[in-house]
Amino acid sequence: MDFVALNVSGLSEELSEILTAELADFPFESFETEGGVLKAYIPQERLADCKFEVDALLARYGVAGRYISIEAQNWNALWEQNFPATDVEGRLRIRAPFHEPAPAGELEIVVMPKMSFGTGQHATTWLMARGVLGLEVAGRRGLDMGSGTGVLAILAAKCGAAHVDAVDIDEWADANCCENVAANGVGALVEPMLGDVGRIAGRSYDFILANINRNILLRDMRAYAAALLPGGDLLMSGFLEADVEAVVAAAGQEGLSCVDVVSRDGWMMVHCKSH
Repeated sequence: MDFVALNVSGLSEELSEILTAELADFPFESFETEGGVLKAYIPQERLADCKFEVDALLARYGVAGRYISIEAQNWNALWEQNFPATDVEGRLRIRAPFHEPAPAGELEIVVMPKMSFGTGQHATTWLMARGVLGLEVAGRRGLDMGSGTGVLAILAAKCGAAHVDAVDIDEWADANCCENVAANGVGALVEPMLGDVGRIAGRSYDFILANINRNILLRDMRAYAAALLPGGDLLMSGFLEADVEAVVAAAGQEGLSCVDVVSRDGWMMVHCKSH
Protein backbone atom coordinates (compact mmCIF):
# COMPACT_ATOMS: atom_id res chain seq x y z
CA MET A 1 0.00 0.00 0.00
CA ASP A 2 1.37 3.42 -0.98
CA PHE A 3 0.83 6.50 1.17
CA VAL A 4 0.84 10.26 0.72
CA ALA A 5 2.30 12.64 3.28
CA LEU A 6 0.53 15.99 3.61
CA ASN A 7 3.12 18.51 4.82
CA VAL A 8 1.89 21.81 6.28
CA SER A 9 4.69 24.24 7.19
CA GLY A 10 5.05 27.34 9.33
CA LEU A 11 2.56 26.35 12.02
CA SER A 12 2.45 27.44 15.62
CA GLU A 13 2.15 24.65 18.19
CA GLU A 14 -1.47 25.59 18.82
CA LEU A 15 -2.44 25.61 15.14
CA SER A 16 -0.64 22.31 14.58
CA GLU A 17 -2.73 20.72 17.34
CA ILE A 18 -5.96 22.18 15.95
CA LEU A 19 -5.22 20.98 12.42
CA THR A 20 -4.29 17.50 13.67
CA ALA A 21 -7.66 17.24 15.40
CA GLU A 22 -9.49 18.51 12.31
CA LEU A 23 -7.60 16.22 9.91
CA ALA A 24 -8.31 13.23 12.15
CA ASP A 25 -11.89 13.36 10.82
CA PHE A 26 -10.51 12.33 7.42
CA PRO A 27 -8.81 8.98 6.59
CA PHE A 28 -5.37 10.13 7.79
CA GLU A 29 -3.73 7.32 9.74
CA SER A 30 -0.77 8.95 11.45
CA PHE A 31 0.53 12.39 12.37
CA GLU A 32 3.84 13.88 13.45
CA THR A 33 5.08 17.42 14.05
CA GLU A 34 8.67 18.55 13.71
CA GLY A 35 10.10 22.04 13.44
CA GLY A 36 6.76 23.70 12.79
CA VAL A 37 5.86 21.19 10.06
CA LEU A 38 2.80 19.00 10.47
CA LYS A 39 2.97 15.72 8.55
CA ALA A 40 -0.25 13.76 8.07
CA TYR A 41 -0.17 10.37 6.35
CA ILE A 42 -3.04 8.94 4.29
CA PRO A 43 -3.39 5.91 1.98
CA GLN A 44 -2.94 7.15 -1.57
CA GLU A 45 -6.13 5.45 -2.72
CA ARG A 46 -8.21 7.35 -0.14
CA LEU A 47 -6.84 10.84 -0.79
CA ALA A 48 -8.93 11.55 -3.89
CA ASP A 49 -12.16 11.15 -1.91
CA CYS A 50 -11.31 13.93 0.54
CA LYS A 51 -8.61 16.13 -1.04
CA PHE A 52 -11.03 18.92 -1.94
CA GLU A 53 -12.37 19.08 1.62
CA VAL A 54 -8.87 18.90 3.12
CA ASP A 55 -7.62 21.75 0.93
CA ALA A 56 -10.68 23.80 1.86
CA LEU A 57 -10.01 23.13 5.55
CA LEU A 58 -6.41 24.31 5.23
CA ALA A 59 -7.54 27.40 3.33
CA ARG A 60 -9.90 28.32 6.18
CA TYR A 61 -6.88 28.45 8.48
CA GLY A 62 -4.83 30.43 5.94
CA VAL A 63 -2.30 27.68 5.22
CA ALA A 64 -1.50 25.40 2.30
CA GLY A 65 -0.29 21.83 2.18
CA ARG A 66 2.19 19.96 0.02
CA TYR A 67 1.44 16.35 -0.91
CA ILE A 68 4.39 13.94 -1.15
CA SER A 69 4.04 10.34 -2.30
CA ILE A 70 5.70 7.71 -0.10
CA GLU A 71 6.26 4.18 -1.32
CA ALA A 72 5.13 1.60 1.21
CA GLN A 73 8.50 -0.15 1.32
CA ASN A 74 10.16 3.04 2.57
CA TRP A 75 7.84 3.46 5.54
CA ASN A 76 9.69 1.32 8.09
CA ALA A 77 12.94 3.12 7.32
CA LEU A 78 11.16 6.43 7.86
CA TRP A 79 9.93 5.28 11.27
CA GLU A 80 13.39 4.07 12.27
CA GLN A 81 14.65 7.58 11.64
CA ASN A 82 11.85 9.45 13.38
CA PHE A 83 10.03 7.22 15.87
CA PRO A 84 11.46 7.65 19.41
CA ALA A 85 10.84 5.28 22.30
CA THR A 86 8.28 6.67 24.74
CA ASP A 87 8.49 6.60 28.51
CA VAL A 88 5.38 6.86 30.67
CA GLU A 89 6.46 8.11 34.10
CA GLY A 90 9.17 5.49 34.44
CA ARG A 91 6.53 2.75 34.62
CA LEU A 92 6.18 1.88 30.95
CA ARG A 93 8.33 2.06 27.84
CA ILE A 94 6.73 1.83 24.41
CA ARG A 95 9.43 1.09 21.88
CA ALA A 96 10.14 -0.37 18.46
CA PRO A 97 12.34 -3.47 17.97
CA PHE A 98 15.26 -1.25 16.96
CA HIS A 99 15.29 0.61 20.33
CA GLU A 100 17.14 -0.44 23.47
CA PRO A 101 15.09 -2.61 25.88
CA ALA A 102 13.44 -1.01 28.90
CA PRO A 103 15.41 -0.91 32.16
CA ALA A 104 14.88 -3.79 34.58
CA GLY A 105 11.59 -3.46 36.44
CA GLU A 106 9.95 -1.21 33.83
CA LEU A 107 7.04 -2.63 31.84
CA GLU A 108 7.60 -2.49 28.09
CA ILE A 109 5.61 -2.90 24.91
CA VAL A 110 7.36 -3.50 21.59
CA VAL A 111 5.50 -2.28 18.51
CA MET A 112 6.43 -2.01 14.86
CA PRO A 113 4.35 1.07 14.07
CA LYS A 114 4.12 0.86 10.26
CA MET A 115 1.12 3.06 9.34
CA SER A 116 -0.95 2.69 12.50
CA PHE A 117 -1.65 5.53 14.86
CA GLY A 118 -0.82 4.81 18.50
CA THR A 119 2.92 4.41 18.84
CA GLY A 120 3.11 6.19 22.19
CA GLN A 121 4.79 9.41 21.15
CA HIS A 122 1.50 11.19 20.58
CA ALA A 123 0.07 12.89 23.67
CA THR A 124 -3.26 11.07 23.44
CA THR A 125 -1.66 7.62 23.43
CA TRP A 126 0.54 8.66 26.37
CA LEU A 127 -2.52 9.85 28.28
CA MET A 128 -4.43 6.66 27.58
CA ALA A 129 -1.47 4.46 28.52
CA ARG A 130 -1.10 6.32 31.80
CA GLY A 131 -4.83 5.92 32.37
CA VAL A 132 -4.64 2.15 31.83
CA LEU A 133 -1.76 1.89 34.29
CA GLY A 134 -3.97 3.48 36.97
CA LEU A 135 -7.21 1.70 36.08
CA GLU A 136 -6.72 -1.63 37.89
CA VAL A 137 -7.75 -3.74 34.91
CA ALA A 138 -6.58 -7.06 36.37
CA GLY A 139 -9.16 -9.80 35.91
CA ARG A 140 -11.48 -7.54 33.90
CA ARG A 141 -12.68 -7.74 30.29
CA GLY A 142 -11.97 -4.75 28.07
CA LEU A 143 -12.27 -3.14 24.65
CA ASP A 144 -9.68 -1.08 22.78
CA MET A 145 -11.80 0.81 20.23
CA GLY A 146 -9.84 2.23 17.31
CA SER A 147 -6.91 0.08 18.41
CA GLY A 148 -4.36 1.02 15.72
CA THR A 149 -1.09 -0.71 16.66
CA GLY A 150 -2.89 -2.42 19.55
CA VAL A 151 -0.62 -0.80 22.13
CA LEU A 152 -3.41 -0.07 24.63
CA ALA A 153 -4.93 -3.55 24.33
CA ILE A 154 -1.47 -5.07 24.78
CA LEU A 155 -0.83 -2.86 27.82
CA ALA A 156 -4.15 -3.86 29.41
CA ALA A 157 -3.30 -7.53 28.86
CA LYS A 158 0.14 -7.07 30.41
CA CYS A 159 -1.55 -5.38 33.38
CA GLY A 160 -3.61 -8.51 33.97
CA ALA A 161 -6.83 -7.98 31.98
CA ALA A 162 -8.73 -11.22 31.45
CA HIS A 163 -9.45 -10.47 27.79
CA VAL A 164 -9.35 -7.44 25.47
CA ASP A 165 -11.08 -6.96 22.11
CA ALA A 166 -9.02 -4.70 19.82
CA VAL A 167 -11.28 -3.20 17.13
CA ASP A 168 -10.13 -1.09 14.19
CA ILE A 169 -11.79 -0.29 10.87
CA ASP A 170 -8.51 -0.18 8.92
CA GLU A 171 -7.14 -3.42 7.43
CA TRP A 172 -3.54 -2.24 7.68
CA ALA A 173 -3.98 -1.36 11.37
CA ASP A 174 -5.68 -4.69 12.07
CA ALA A 175 -2.81 -6.63 10.49
CA ASN A 176 -0.25 -4.57 12.42
CA CYS A 177 -2.20 -5.14 15.66
CA CYS A 178 -2.12 -8.91 15.06
CA GLU A 179 1.67 -8.77 14.60
CA ASN A 180 2.22 -6.70 17.73
CA VAL A 181 -0.10 -8.84 19.85
CA ALA A 182 1.87 -11.93 18.87
CA ALA A 183 5.24 -10.23 19.33
CA ASN A 184 4.32 -9.19 22.89
CA GLY A 185 3.14 -12.67 23.85
CA VAL A 186 -0.48 -11.74 24.61
CA GLY A 187 -2.18 -13.61 21.77
CA ALA A 188 -4.29 -15.61 24.20
CA LEU A 189 -5.64 -12.44 25.82
CA VAL A 190 -6.13 -9.94 22.97
CA GLU A 191 -8.49 -10.53 20.04
CA PRO A 192 -7.92 -8.15 17.07
CA MET A 193 -11.24 -7.50 15.28
CA LEU A 194 -11.52 -5.75 11.92
CA GLY A 195 -14.54 -3.45 11.70
CA ASP A 196 -16.38 -0.53 13.25
CA VAL A 197 -18.42 -0.16 16.43
CA GLY A 198 -20.93 -2.67 15.06
CA ARG A 199 -18.45 -5.44 15.97
CA ILE A 200 -19.15 -4.95 19.68
CA ALA A 201 -22.93 -5.38 19.45
CA GLY A 202 -24.07 -7.82 22.11
CA ARG A 203 -20.70 -7.79 23.89
CA SER A 204 -20.11 -6.50 27.43
CA TYR A 205 -17.01 -4.95 28.95
CA ASP A 206 -15.68 -3.85 32.32
CA PHE A 207 -13.62 -1.13 30.66
CA ILE A 208 -13.49 0.55 27.26
CA LEU A 209 -10.53 2.47 25.82
CA ALA A 210 -11.42 4.80 22.93
CA ASN A 211 -8.61 6.94 21.53
CA ILE A 212 -10.22 8.12 18.29
CA ASN A 213 -11.53 11.65 17.65
CA ARG A 214 -14.36 13.80 18.86
CA ASN A 215 -16.84 13.15 16.06
CA ILE A 216 -16.57 9.38 16.27
CA LEU A 217 -16.75 9.44 20.06
CA LEU A 218 -19.95 11.48 19.94
CA ARG A 219 -21.45 9.28 17.24
CA ASP A 220 -20.66 6.00 19.01
CA MET A 221 -21.21 7.03 22.65
CA ARG A 222 -24.50 5.15 22.86
CA ALA A 223 -22.83 1.92 21.73
CA TYR A 224 -20.08 2.35 24.31
CA ALA A 225 -22.59 2.94 27.10
CA ALA A 226 -24.65 -0.08 26.04
CA ALA A 227 -21.58 -2.33 26.11
CA LEU A 228 -20.25 -1.06 29.45
CA LEU A 229 -21.15 -3.13 32.50
CA PRO A 230 -22.36 -1.42 35.72
CA GLY A 231 -19.42 0.17 37.46
CA GLY A 232 -17.40 0.02 34.24
CA ASP A 233 -14.81 2.55 33.09
CA LEU A 234 -14.69 4.45 29.79
CA LEU A 235 -11.43 6.24 28.93
CA MET A 236 -11.60 8.55 25.91
CA SER A 237 -8.99 10.68 24.16
CA GLY A 238 -8.21 12.08 20.72
CA PHE A 239 -9.65 15.58 21.18
CA LEU A 240 -8.70 19.06 22.40
CA GLU A 241 -9.77 21.06 25.45
CA ALA A 242 -12.53 22.84 23.50
CA ASP A 243 -14.18 19.46 22.86
CA VAL A 244 -14.31 18.27 26.48
CA GLU A 245 -17.69 19.81 27.21
CA ALA A 246 -19.33 18.10 24.22
CA VAL A 247 -17.76 14.71 25.03
CA VAL A 248 -18.76 14.88 28.71
CA ALA A 249 -22.29 15.99 27.79
CA ALA A 250 -22.71 13.12 25.31
CA ALA A 251 -21.53 10.65 27.93
CA GLY A 252 -23.95 12.13 30.46
CA GLN A 253 -26.86 11.70 28.09
CA GLU A 254 -26.07 7.97 28.03
CA GLY A 255 -25.99 7.72 31.82
CA LEU A 256 -22.21 7.91 32.24
CA SER A 257 -20.59 10.14 34.87
CA CYS A 258 -17.33 12.01 34.30
CA VAL A 259 -14.87 11.31 37.12
CA ASP A 260 -11.66 12.80 35.74
CA VAL A 261 -10.28 15.04 32.99
CA VAL A 262 -6.54 15.06 32.23
CA SER A 263 -4.51 17.08 29.71
CA ARG A 264 -1.13 16.79 27.98
CA ASP A 265 0.24 19.19 25.37
CA GLY A 266 -3.26 20.56 24.72
CA TRP A 267 -4.79 17.10 24.22
CA MET A 268 -7.34 15.70 26.65
CA MET A 269 -8.45 12.45 28.22
CA VAL A 270 -11.86 12.01 29.88
CA HIS A 271 -12.61 9.17 32.31
CA CYS A 272 -16.27 8.26 32.75
CA LYS A 273 -17.97 5.54 34.75
CA SER A 274 -21.25 3.69 34.34
CA HIS A 275 -23.68 3.35 37.25
